[in-house]
Amino acid sequence: MDPIYPQTQDFIGSDIHQTALIPFALVAQQLDHFASRISLSISLLAVCSRERKLERGRTKREKMAMWVFGYGSLIWKAGFNYDDRVVGLIKGYRRVFYQGSTDHRGTPEYPGRTVTLEPADGEVCWGVAYKISKKEDQEVALTYLEVREKQYDEKAYLDFFTDPAATTPAVSGVMVYIGSPDKRHNQNYLGPAPLEEIAKQIFYAEGPSGPNRDYLFHLESALLQIGCKDKHVIDLANEVRRIRPETGLADS
Repeated sequence: MDPIYPQTQDFIGSDIHQTALIPFALVAQQLDHFASRISLSISLLAVCSRERKLERGRTKREKMAMWVFGYGSLIWKAGFNYDDRVVGLIKGYRRVFYQGSTDHRGTPEYPGRTVTLEPADGEVCWGVAYKISKKEDQEVALTYLEVREKQYDEKAYLDFFTDPAATTPAVSGVMVYIGSPDKRHNQNYLGPAPLEEIAKQIFYAEGPSGPNRDYLFHLESALLQIGCKDKHVIDLANEVRRIRPETGLADS
């Protein structure tokens, strides 16, 4: 037997062994890389899943939030806890001093006048919307408002916009208290009258919440602060100011 043969066998065996190890190492390296990518993908999926759950939670809370639109004294005096106050408008209505007040700004013997909403195509009414998220705050606010707005016989749920040009509302289903012209359900409705007559009534009326003219002046100021120049309100306020010097009464 050739003495070189065993060495040749060793060489050949060693070469075969090395040849087998090289592709296995590459495969193992690729498997490790693939496993790392799978692990990263699983982590990303877990993060996305958590984000989706959080988003669903936020959406659910958003849907559960109660929104209240104020276009009168609620603009400057909410009287309840809220999470957000947003300036905006509702479309198809205008603000008018047609609602009688015998519990806040007047008496049954001499009613004051406060604002209500009147349907009006093409017009808008600016005010503020309050967002109330917590259930306990909603219950307290609703109980409070039902007493405060008890002389308003309708409660409507309207679209609220932050941009007059927008066609999609910022919030749908905003709660609004309205004093309707239906005297069967709203005995305090006074309706339209000449500007001078309304101004005179506002000037002299006074109730548990104070002089009616203070309500008018506060409303005028609050609207100007949110960038709204309401002609009906401004004209009435100016007429009341004109009456004041004639009576000799000092400013409230």
